[in-house]
Amino acid sequence: MWLFGLIPALIVLVVYAVLLGSLAWNLDGAARWVTPFADHWSSGLRTATHVVAGLALFGSAAFLAVLTFTALTMLIGDPFYERIAVAVEDSQGGAPPEPDVPLATQIARAVKDALILGLIAVVFGLLFFVLGFLPVVGQTVVPVVAACVSGYFLAGELTAVMLERRGLMRRDRFALLKAHRSLAVGFGASAFVVFLIPLGAVFAMPGAVAGGALLARERLVPAIPASHRERVPPAHH
Repeated sequence: MWLFGLIPALIVLVVYAVLLGSLAWNLDGAARWVTPFADHWSSGLRTATHVVAGLALFGSAAFLAVLTFTALTMLIGDPFYERIAVAVEDSQGGAPPEPDVPLATQIARAVKDALILGLIAVVFGLLFFVLGFLPVVGQTVVPVVAACVSGYFLAGELTAVMLERRGLMRRDRFALLKAHRSLAVGFGASAFVVFLIPLGAVFAMPGAVAGGALLARERLVPAIPASHRERVPPAHH
C-alpha cells in the first residue's frame, strides 16, 4: 500500500520536473521578457536586474509547483492515500466511516478544491514574484514567508481526507486550521522543505499523508466546535 502511494507522486513529479527544467533552461530569456524596462540600463544594472528577476521567477514557479503538487497528487492518488490515512487511524483506535456521498460528488468536490487551491497558489505566486524584486528582503524574508504560506495550505491538503470523513468541507477545514495556525504552518512547512529535496516529494508523500491523518485525529478533531461536533460521525473501534 505504501509503495503504491509513491506512484501518483512520481507521475506528478515527472511532469513538474519537465516544466521546471524547461523554465530553468530558458530562465535567462524569461527574465529578460519580464523586465523589458531594463533593456536600456547600464550593463551591470541590467545584469543584476535579470538575475533578481530570474531568481524571483524560478522561486515563484517552485512555490506554485510545491503547493499544487500535493493537490494534484492527492487528486490522482486519492484511493491509495485514503487507504493509508484509514490504516493510520485504524492503528490508533479506529477510523470514521466513509461518508455516504456518491462517487461523482466526491470527485467533483475534489476537482473544485484543487482548482480553488490552484487559483490561490497563482495569486500568492504572483505576489511573491513581485516581492522577490525587493533588495535583500526578496531573497531572504520572502522565501521564508512563501514556505510558511505554502505550509499552511499543504496542511489543509494533507488533513483533508480524514476531516472530510468527519463531515468537514473545505471552508470548515480551513477555519479549523486557522484556529491552530502555528501547528498547521509548522507541520506543513516541514513537508514543504522536504518536498523541495530531489525525490523528497515522492518518498515523503505517503508519510506526509499519514502525518496529516494523525494531526487531524489527535489535534484538530478534539478542537471541532460543539455546534459542528454533533454532525461528526464517530470512529469505528
